[in-house]
Amino acid sequence: MDPGNNTGVSEFLLMGFSEEPELQPLIFGTFLSMYLITVFGNLLIILAISSDSQLHTPMYFFLANLSFVDICFTSTTVPKMLWNIQTQSKVITYANCITQMFYFIVFAGLDMFLLTVMAYDRFAAICHPLHYMVIMNPRLCGLLVLVSWILSVLHSLLESLMVLRLSFCTVLEIPHFFCELNQIIQLACSDTFLNNMVVYILAMLLAGGPFIGILYSYYKIVSCIRGISSVQGKYKAFSTCVSHLSVVSLFFCTSLGVYLSSAATQSSHSSAVASVMYTVVTPMLNPFIYSLRNRDIKGALNVFFRSHKRAIFQEIPVIAGLIFTDRNCDSLTRS
Repeated sequence: MDPGNNTGVSEFLLMGFSEEPELQPLIFGTFLSMYLITVFGNLLIILAISSDSQLHTPMYFFLANLSFVDICFTSTTVPKMLWNIQTQSKVITYANCITQMFYFIVFAGLDMFLLTVMAYDRFAAICHPLHYMVIMNPRLCGLLVLVSWILSVLHSLLESLMVLRLSFCTVLEIPHFFCELNQIIQLACSDTFLNNMVVYILAMLLAGGPFIGILYSYYKIVSCIRGISSVQGKYKAFSTCVSHLSVVSLFFCTSLGVYLSSAATQSSHSSAVASVMYTVVTPMLNPFIYSLRNRDIKGALNVFFRSHKRAIFQEIPVIAGLIFTDRNCDSLTRS
């Protein structure tokens, strides 16, 4: 096929990290391990919060939502990459590529909005402790999460519709491990000026806005903490923000680092490697950050494991028996 525009493109090629066959098992094992840790770690956070009535507070409500979003965020990219490595195929259909890009933008936006909402929650808890439960009432908490979903979906829908209007060349190799918006736009043969303008404007509004909101919340928090007379009171107030501040720093610093490094090096491969930090590593570390530095979460996890330990150990022999029976049946059938 001669080079040229192709409005009826049917598939893309995800080039991944390396084409060397000897590195594929290492890449597969590494990302499979990180994905399983991410899913089980965030799932445990959700189960611990839902099973402990003492954790049914605004702060942990937002944390449970963040854990759910982190599971979905990682699940939009890693399973497809693992499948491609396992099947030794780099193909992703045009429809699946647009779908993956849509959900990736949705959950990336939700991460930013939820972190902003959690910063506001900490501001209300520290600066207005007597009115905290009145300010952060269940209706407002649900409304904040709903608005975050609506804004993220509308943003992603707009970006996806802008991509659908593009026509693509015959060279459809994406030098990434998932369908990243900027990489897809760069493959287009048609005019991408409008797409780039929409990307930059929305990035300034929907990423810069939450970042400024978080900075303002912590500016007010620091001002309130400085006004506390006792050292113990200052430590107690600041300790409630440490986990959230760590996650915010990790997410925004890695995201900013990815785009600064890609702009400086102009290397798509370097950008793909750097993207692992905020697409895989950050969601994997979030459960550890919140559980290791939070006595309530650790206590809820201990209670959860103690209450379900007997059921787990009762199910293991049953599952093993079923597996053993199935294997016997298979051997009898083959014979």
